[in-house]
Amino acid sequence: MHKQTFVFLGLCAFLLMISWAGDSASAQESNPDVPVTEVDSVSVDSLNLSDIVPALPAPIPEPPRQLKAKDVPNDGGGAIQLTWEKSQDDGEGRNLVHKYIILRSTSASGSYEEIGEVSAGTTEYTDHNVENQKSYFYKVQAVGATDEIRSRLATPVEGMAKPQWFNSLLLNILLGVIIFSGLVLWYTAQAQRRELFVRRIPGLSAVGEAIGRATEMGRPVLYVPGIGVISNIQTLASLAIMGEVAKITAEYDTKLIVPCRDPIVMTAADETVREGYLDAGRLDAYSPENVRFLTEEQFAYVAGVNGIMLREHPAANLYLGEFYAESLILAETGFSAGAIQVAGTAMVAQIPFFIAACDYTLIGEELFAASAYLSRDPRLIASLKSSDIGKAIFVVLMLLGVLMSTMNVEWYRALFAVN
Repeated sequence: MHKQTFVFLGLCAFLLMISWAGDSASAQESNPDVPVTEVDSVSVDSLNLSDIVPALPAPIPEPPRQLKAKDVPNDGGGAIQLTWEKSQDDGEGRNLVHKYIILRSTSASGSYEEIGEVSAGTTEYTDHNVENQKSYFYKVQAVGATDEIRSRLATPVEGMAKPQWFNSLLLNILLGVIIFSGLVLWYTAQAQRRELFVRRIPGLSAVGEAIGRATEMGRPVLYVPGIGVISNIQTLASLAIMGEVAKITAEYDTKLIVPCRDPIVMTAADETVREGYLDAGRLDAYSPENVRFLTEEQFAYVAGVNGIMLREHPAANLYLGEFYAESLILAETGFSAGAIQVAGTAMVAQIPFFIAACDYTLIGEELFAASAYLSRDPRLIASLKSSDIGKAIFVVLMLLGVLMSTMNVEWYRALFAVN
């Protein structure tokens, strides 16, 4: 009954509309001067669709997947590494992800704070602000065009930082130390049984000749240990050589003069010379006045050494240690005095001056090998031979490395990685 009533009413309304349209058209034809009312197009155009249809919500990106938290290996602790798979909307799909934010809490159900963010396409993050042996819980959210557009949160994952007592990345260094230590021990045992061959170094062979010449001429030997401090490796090498020189001068009964720039070096030099005379059985010939402290000023020290050369006329000048701008002044003065001169330093910039003005020059490592060469101590000889073998091994490994890199063999380079 109701359905028929609605149909009837609708039909009536339709007929009335047709009738009204016909009346309007006839009225217009009968009265052409009457203007027809136009629809205001401006008001229609000014309407915004959002005023009529409500705005749709912004699309939310999918969350990252397979979130994992683990301790950073081979470290002292204090770091947790997070890894995950990219969101389905990161670079593919709807391509909505602009970045990822990392959230952390000390309990799974506690409040989470933002600790960092990474750009889209990144799948890992390392948290360095953690305590060892303490659990932390992490979540990662994908963020859209604005910070308010975030993916849903997945189940948190737990991570704990722990220190490792052994760093496997440094295993190659441990292997190198074991090999070198084994070489030292083996050569030490060999040096105690027999005399090992050490290649001849002309500058060191000339030291004995220079001292012999000074003995024949009845003039002293001048030994300059450089201007370095006691902690300098070149100064320590010079002191070791000084002990052997003192022993030879004591045996030849030749005066040895040692001017020093540093007071601590002077104390060490005095004891070194004294032990040299003691080893030679000539402690009675030792004179503390021959080991002298001049001054700590660089060029004032050079002036003092030059004064010794001109007053006492040493027949042999030995410059062994660390030298700087004073090297040429010393060498030129000794050359003009007619002394035989032997120099040695690891300062690359000063070697040319010594080569130009001295009779013999120890270059670089020859300075550090001099004490072993002169003393023939089994421990020093073993160290010298081991370092030579070690350098030969390194040269072979570098040549192999060049060949492997040319052939693009990555595993060989990975053998020597330390980080």
